[in-house]
Amino acid sequence: RSSSPQGECSRKCYDIFVLETVCVAWFSFEFLLRSIQAENKCAFLKTPLNIIDILAILPFYISLIVDLVSTKSSSKPTGAAGNKYLERAGLVLRFLRALRILYVMRLARHSLGLQTLGLTVRRCTREFGLLLLFLCVAMALFSPLVYLAESELGAKQEFTSVPTSYWWAVISMTTVGYGDMVPRSIPGQVVALSSILSGILLMAFPVTSIFHTFSRSYSELKEQQQRAASRQMRQLEESTKLAGGDTRQGLGVTFPPVAAGQEGQPIVDQEAGRSC
Repeated sequence: RSSSPQGECSRKCYDIFVLETVCVAWFSFEFLLRSIQAENKCAFLKTPLNIIDILAILPFYISLIVDLVSTKSSSKPTGAAGNKYLERAGLVLRFLRALRILYVMRLARHSLGLQTLGLTVRRCTREFGLLLLFLCVAMALFSPLVYLAESELGAKQEFTSVPTSYWWAVISMTTVGYGDMVPRSIPGQVVALSSILSGILLMAFPVTSIFHTFSRSYSELKEQQQRAASRQMRQLEESTKLAGGDTRQGLGVTFPPVAAGQEGQPIVDQEAGRSC
């Protein structure tokens, strides 16, 4: 909750706080119901999506507690220690409020694309490790080269040190190219061209495998959803059939087995015939 210069919360801020309170209360109630319904509480709390729910809900309650403690402390005359405590409390509040972005991760429970992305990341840990390794090796190779080329033959305006050249190597190999650091000499431009081409090739190998894993994971999750939907439809049809059979038995109508070349006809009990 941001405050006005006088220390009072504005009307817009108050409305946002009320809306957030309602949303967090609903999320908390839904999480509590799911935790009560779960058979194994430990396995329920270890699920990644449930961990994200906890990290998204807890900051709201912790912020309220810290706000109450800080207001009580500010009402009392405090010295330097109290001011340091308030500064630390403010830092904690800003960090906890930044965790509100985890509300978006709750969409992964209902989004097939986000579920596919999470499954792909879990399955491609080795490919991501190879991609990071390739980038580190190429960065360690081209950063000193471009620094030497620019420091010996160039104006040495942007490339002041080898660690500064690491940033240039990363944005060049990933083909981002912000343009904040540009080699001016011909040897530096040759090194830049080599780093760009090698970055494209090095990133293509792991990315291809990651793409195939993503496509396979998407197909698997889609088939699971289709099977679950068809299973629910069969259960619904079976329940309707059972309900229809109970209704016919209540009316006293039976169907004898079908003979060869004949069709079974309903036979009504005598008591039901008399009542008619």
